[in-house]
Amino acid sequence: MIRILCVGKIKEKYLSDLIQDYKTRITKYHKIEILELKDTNINKESNEILGSINDKDFNICMDINGKEYTSLELSNIIDNAFTSGHGTITFIIGGSDGINEEVKNKCNLRLSFSKLTFPHGLFRGILLEQIYRSFKILNNESYHK
Repeated sequence: MIRILCVGKIKEKYLSDLIQDYKTRITKYHKIEILELKDTNINKESNEILGSINDKDFNICMDINGKEYTSLELSNIIDNAFTSGHGTITFIIGGSDGINEEVKNKCNLRLSFSKLTFPHGLFRGILLEQIYRSFKILNNESYHK
């Protein structure tokens, strides 16, 4: 299963539509769920995140200071996580203050898409698009480059 664990709710319909579109596309390849946690402060959010992740899963935190990968490299990370026995890959998107070090240290990977700052809802859509792209790559299916 793919899990997206994120802080905050999406308020804008166009972003909800984008997220739902890619979520639907991904379900052709794999089960996916999005779990939204309450947007409060970094300490409360981090405690909720820690209570929602499983050490047996392959946990990836989205971190502006994490490592950047190409889409092909990300697809290989996803493939390797599943083939090495992790039943679930959890992507963690923190709130506006980010993710604390305790959460980062529980993760298998710290992933950055850019040094740029993105609106939360748009970033969620970008992450889902890259997960979808990864499955297209892994299945040798054409997708716009």
